[in-house]
Amino acid sequence: MGLLLNGEETKRLKFRNLLSMDFEAWLPFHKDPRSTQYWEGLPKDPQTACREQFDRVFERYEKKLGGMNALILKSDGNLIGICGLLIQTVDGLQELEIGYSILPEYWKQGYATEAAVKCREYAFKNKLADSLISIIHVDNKPSQKVALNNGMHLDKTTIYKDNPVQIYRIRSPFTISQN
Repeated sequence: MGLLLNGEETKRLKFRNLLSMDFEAWLPFHKDPRSTQYWEGLPKDPQTACREQFDRVFERYEKKLGGMNALILKSDGNLIGICGLLIQTVDGLQELEIGYSILPEYWKQGYATEAAVKCREYAFKNKLADSLISIIHVDNKPSQKVALNNGMHLDKTTIYKDNPVQIYRIRSPFTISQN
């Protein structure tokens, strides 16, 4: 079972692999300074930032390290965000992260939570990990709310890619405890 949710659906969303042709639809994310206001070290030029993000997504696909899926709104077929399962290394440990980003015009409509919950359910159903994390900047309250809505709890605060972050975690209900 792979880490990509290509072909999966929720009530309002379809998951598919991100494609090169999605670049222009995703570019407004990088043009809106609110989208990346919490994360240091990103290119200031929106075109460059978007290109680097797409390059990382496609590299993850190639190396089978999971990746962000395009989130397509069922009602009109528009790309509204990206979300997926990503293999990350945090404090020297390999973890499976649920990552999510939504275009600003679709914020505060529950799409990030809907997509993140689907990722959690998919990962645990397919026994991809005993626990899942979300890596969230300490000041990013909206993303922290999504993690809490996804049943996660604050596990720790650390530094990740030169940013102060909180690690939210949820453990699989299918984990068998050792006696």
